[in-house]
Parts: sequence; structure tokens; C-alpha cells
Amino acid sequence: MNGDVFFDWLKGVIPLLKDNSVIVMDNAPYHSVKVEKCPTLGWKKAEIESWLEEKGEPFQRPINKVGLMEIVKRIKPQFNKYVVDEYVKTKNMTVLRTPPYHCELNPIELAWSSVKRYVKSNNTTFKLPDVQKHLIDGVNQCTPEMWENFVKHVIQIEDRFWNVDMTVDDVMDDDNLHVMTITGDTSDSDDLGCVALE
Repeated sequence: MNGDVFFDWLKGVIPLLKDNSVIVMDNAPYHSVKVEKCPTLGWKKAEIESWLEEKGEPFQRPINKVGLMEIVKRIKPQFNKYVVDEYVKTKNMTVLRTPPYHCELNPIELAWSSVKRYVKSNNTTFKLPDVQKHLIDGVNQCTPEMWENFVKHVIQIEDRFWNVDMTVDDVMDDDNLHVMTITGDTSDSDDLGCVALE
């Protein structure tokens, strides 16, 4: 999979979605092709200067590369856009990206797991045409009711994450809960108040 193939596929799917839909996706490289590249420290100084001038961003010469990158860092958010997100906006839809390494927040992962399980349990010949048929059947067996349950499950996980966040905030705000005082010579465990287990 690459960005061009994914984008072509997405353009075919968009007309099938309802107006004002939210499309949930991860940050896979083919989902995350940038509209334009923003400078990095790997760029030559002259290229960074040219990029800033092209954006109409003033800077005082002489300036070193680190100084240029500070300016880039400040204005980068307005240019750091994804091809997919910008296209979807023109269709009155929104892309919601899951945080890195949190596939459990995307209901499609549950659907995909169900499809793979279906193929695995029904595939006895291991011939490509049969696998393809089982794949289509597996997708078709994911009913709207199943999808609704997948979404409910993800919402429950989100709620648990929120609860953990709130608990962590409460613990971190309570200064008395995480104060540790060490006295004496730390090289001797007796001085640390350690008691031998009996």
C-alpha cells in the first residue's frame, strides 16, 4: 500500500458515505502523506531560507540554521497538513486520527479481526480463489449490528482511558501522595528504613 493507491481508493469510497461523516484512521504512512514537505534539520540552509521566503515569513540575516528552524517550528502547524484530511474536508467530512499505537480506538480493527477469524476458520484449501471468496463472505458477515457493537466497545475503551487520565490528574495534583524523603547514607539499606522480611 502507498499514499497514491490509498488516496485513489478513498476517493471511490467517499461518495458512499453520508454527509458530515467522521472517518477514523491511524497514522500509517499511506494515510499521512503531507500536502507539502516542511523543512527539517536535514535540509540545506538555503532550502530552509527559500521555503520561509516562499511562505512570506520574514527573518533577519545573518541567521544560522537553528534560528531558521525555530521560525519553521513556529509557523509549521499552518502548513503541516495531510492530503487525505484536506480532501475529506472538501467533501464536508472529517478525519479523526487515533493516537499512535492505539489501534484499540479504531472499530475497524475489530471488524478486520472478525473477517480474519472467519477466513481462518473456513479456509481449508488454501487456494487463492477460495481465500478471496472467504474474504468477501467474511466482510459480508459483518452486519450493521456487529458494527454498532464494535463502536460501543471502542467508546467503552475511550471512557476507561478518560477515567485513567482523570485519576492520574487527581494523584498528581495531590502533593502528599508522591513525596519521598530519603535521609542518611543511601549506600546502606538500613539507613533507608528498610525492614527485613521475616
